[in-house]
Amino acid sequence: MKQIISVLLGLTMLTSLPVHAGNAIGYGQGTQVDADNVPLGALDFDNQYRQYDAYATTPDRSRIILTFDQGYENGYTSQILDTLKEKNVTAVFFLTGDYAKSEPELVRRMIAEGHMLGNHGMTHASLPILSHDAAVEELKSLHDYVIQTYSYTMQYFRCPCGEYSEEALQTAQELGYKTIFWSGAHVDWLTDDQPDPAAALEKLTSQAHGGEILLLHSVSSTNAQILGDLIDNFRALGYTV
Repeated sequence: MKQIISVLLGLTMLTSLPVHAGNAIGYGQGTQVDADNVPLGALDFDNQYRQYDAYATTPDRSRIILTFDQGYENGYTSQILDTLKEKNVTAVFFLTGDYAKSEPELVRRMIAEGHMLGNHGMTHASLPILSHDAAVEELKSLHDYVIQTYSYTMQYFRCPCGEYSEEALQTAQELGYKTIFWSGAHVDWLTDDQPDPAAALEKLTSQAHGGEILLLHSVSSTNAQILGDLIDNFRALGYTV
């Protein structure tokens, strides 16, 4: 956990710039990459929005950080936590309000085993479509609930649905959050159409890059199955996980 904190806290806070409300922007890292296999879309995002403490990669190009979005429990989180513990890996789990309220045993286990909790919105609402006050409530209500229930203060936010606007990023920043997107992902959230494990493992390994923030969903049976091998593959490529 200390390693992840030190890496993410290395994303230094910069002065905010004036922003104006706009339409929701759907994030995507794209398929084009630079010479180090880093998606150009993620690098462009970092360059454009770091003034709002919003990032798609981490500064340490020797690391890959695993993140899991926790919208609801599908029976695989315990297995994922078992694998992370076996491999001595800490991850970031982005909780929705429903997950924080309905899965206290798993949330407490995440904390006890050194993982970080992130804010994924009390109702998983797209921030750009909310008023400023409603967006503040979406983040702050979950922030306060996690403090009161788990004695844990969250520092990182992930935009629900991957939708953002400059105003939404600034709102999160004003609440003391850094907003974390991703530079690696795959289609893993369709529970009735899971990717082939071997193909998924090959794809995620081939996409690996230094400074990667990998987005995974814990509802995925494929992710639960391949996670240990994926960590081994990242390490074999020379990355710290």
